[in-house]
Amino acid sequence: MARPAGWCAEAVLSTFSTQRTLRFGDCDPSGIAYFPAYFDILNGVVEEFWIRVGFPWPALINTRRIGLPTARLESEFVKPSMFGDILVFAVELAHLGQSSLHLVHRITAGEELRWSAKQVVVATDLDTHRSRPWPEDIRGALGRFMENP
Repeated sequence: MARPAGWCAEAVLSTFSTQRTLRFGDCDPSGIAYFPAYFDILNGVVEEFWIRVGFPWPALINTRRIGLPTARLESEFVKPSMFGDILVFAVELAHLGQSSLHLVHRITAGEELRWSAKQVVVATDLDTHRSRPWPEDIRGALGRFMENP
């Protein structure tokens, strides 16, 4: 079913996770995950997170003119991932600020932690390119997500 631009899901969410098979193009010549590819995958996971929260990026960016740039990203690589590994990306919302959102990512294969990241995303006005407060409907959806980790 098609949803109108800017739609918001009313369902209460629990933890968000998704999986992705590490593809040939994600790896360096030795078959190990190439770290810039990891960040590209992570960006796709964050985009999926926003869909689950109820605010797809096309509606936020194109319709509401709200940007979601990453202001900070820290990562720790624990164990290499190899071509063909099935990775599970788990996203937790650690803090909701006036205009910021702190995400914690855990990436596993089976029961093994492969890498983790902490990310700060900032709401921006795409016309002024300055930070802006979260609109109340978005803040409410993110708050519901935080209440049900």
